[in-house]
Amino acid sequence: MFDHSIASVSHEGTAGDLAVVFDADRKFAAVALFDPASPMRLKVLHHGKPVTVDRAFWSQRLAAAVARRQPLVDRGDTTGMRLVNGENDGMPGLVLDRYARTLVLKLYSAAWVPHLADLVPAIDELLHPESMVLRLARSLPAGALAGLEEGDALIGTSPDEPVLFLEHGLAFEADVVRGQKTGHFLDQRENRAYLSTLVDGARVLDLFASTGGFTVHAAAGGAAEVVAVDLSEPTLAVARRNLAHNRHLPAVAACEYRPVVNDAFREMDRLVRRGKKFDVVIIDPPSFAQRRDDIERALGAYAKLTDLGVRLVAPGGLLVQCSCSSRVDAASFHATVARAAARAGRPWEELRRTGHPLDHPVSFPEGAYLKAVFARVP
Repeated sequence: MFDHSIASVSHEGTAGDLAVVFDADRKFAAVALFDPASPMRLKVLHHGKPVTVDRAFWSQRLAAAVARRQPLVDRGDTTGMRLVNGENDGMPGLVLDRYARTLVLKLYSAAWVPHLADLVPAIDELLHPESMVLRLARSLPAGALAGLEEGDALIGTSPDEPVLFLEHGLAFEADVVRGQKTGHFLDQRENRAYLSTLVDGARVLDLFASTGGFTVHAAAGGAAEVVAVDLSEPTLAVARRNLAHNRHLPAVAACEYRPVVNDAFREMDRLVRRGKKFDVVIIDPPSFAQRRDDIERALGAYAKLTDLGVRLVAPGGLLVQCSCSSRVDAASFHATVARAAARAGRPWEELRRTGHPLDHPVSFPEGAYLKAVFARVP
């Protein structure tokens, strides 16, 4: 609930106080975490009838979230996954990710700090991790963190080295203390697995390649070559190590990996001017729309990427284009990139549209951010 939607407050509170919300008729409406430093002043935990928020409450909420992921847990070939997806699992401003026996708890609101005394034991009792690392959003005020710091161990000790985990049987490393997000981009897992079924013998261009999620799956799927483009040399070094973790697989060992440190837009433009073509082009950029005012600019960026992307796809090849901008809805994204492909003279045939995987559920419209299209370009 935003600050401007609150009609009155009985008294001043501090971060993490439980706020009881009443409707216009003075009837109980909800209970929420109070966050005076955020425009989203109330993080609603429960609505309907009154409930007691204590360790048992957190245990039940955690157990329900883990149960939703049980089909993924049961597969056994995947040990990297999201266990709590913030508001979508009834725990707004909190994310819990699993990397094998290591957990990462990331807080986006200081309102959670007073509740860690109950929440951490509840997590330990349910999941029995070797360690759990705390990660903090940069926007959190230091004065509300009770001395907690980025990378602190809430259970066990913080790992000195990246943690190895499995994704569809492939090994990856996650820097759970210093890496982006919580150490790995878990949400693209199923898209990466699907890609691996479409790349046998292909020359692949992986743009915004980051730590090599798509690159490794492409190699494992039989790609002859992967050109991985990213502006960060350190993340491409991680991609190389992730390939090395799977070098025992013949397909990965046979794949030629060529990292390119460059801005993706500039590199695509350079490749187009040189007349280069690839069998598969993957475009997985960061979010382009942090605010509502950014939407038109973001759609323009997606159109530009499509225009360049289809020019780089060999006839009959595959373009994979993704968006993680929550402000850009799926309908606008798909319409924009399809029009851009047509304007470039390469109208495509969609093979599949995808959204959120099982461990990133969406329980309210604004919670949807991930969308992707797999398209054959004639």
